[in-house]
Amino acid sequence: MNQLKEKHVLITGASSGIGEALAFALAEQKAIPVLVARTESKLIEIARRIDNIYGIKPIAYPVDITDLKEWQKALDQILKECGKIDILINNAGVGYFEAFDQLNWKQIDNMIRLNLDSLFFTTYYTLPTLMNQPVAHIVNIGSQAGKIATPKSAVYSATKASVISFSNALRMELEGKIPVTSVNIGPVKTAFFETADPKGDYQRSVAKHMLDPNDVANHITKCLFKNKREINLPFWMHAGSKLYQNFPQVMETILKPAFKKK
Repeated sequence: MNQLKEKHVLITGASSGIGEALAFALAEQKAIPVLVARTESKLIEIARRIDNIYGIKPIAYPVDITDLKEWQKALDQILKECGKIDILINNAGVGYFEAFDQLNWKQIDNMIRLNLDSLFFTTYYTLPTLMNQPVAHIVNIGSQAGKIATPKSAVYSATKASVISFSNALRMELEGKIPVTSVNIGPVKTAFFETADPKGDYQRSVAKHMLDPNDVANHITKCLFKNKREINLPFWMHAGSKLYQNFPQVMETILKPAFKKK
């Protein structure tokens, strides 16, 4: 039995990267993607392609989710049109890889507002409808950066560590009602790095280790409606984070050359 058939899946940051890949992976399973991002033209194109390939008509909502008043209005419209949300995937995020004292406040504020404020608000506002469904799921896209903080990612790592902590606490609060999964990933081949690493130095240094967004999306899709605590990719980075938790000073010394590549 296909549990995802006709389930409404709200995906933030759906116009590219992992969000876009998720939309296709879910449509293949006959779920109905609810696509949210700022760029309307990209959402319309993704929805058109999904309809052509799978005969599924996604619902597209162009909105800046950091504008919480506008986002609340859009969520009201989404709930009115869909009648329900079965799965929430908090995917939207932004990063700037620069030393803390070299960031401007707008960049810091952007990371906090999108990576945390919007994620908290979206979860808070959709939780009542999720609780009313026979089965539901919350997926929060974290990062391995939330487990191993590195130079030039002080704020980004802090926001992703918060996402992991939030997911852990919420999972316990919703135990037996809604599974909560945090997806902690290393570098992925997406447009994220156009903002995070505009010079491309970090991308070049980790090119051979970058994950494919379609592979990440498939891992997420397979875990839905299962009591999966975390998805950690790639495995070697997850293993490294375990060592880091036990031997932080040793690992920082060993990995210092790699950290400096960011």
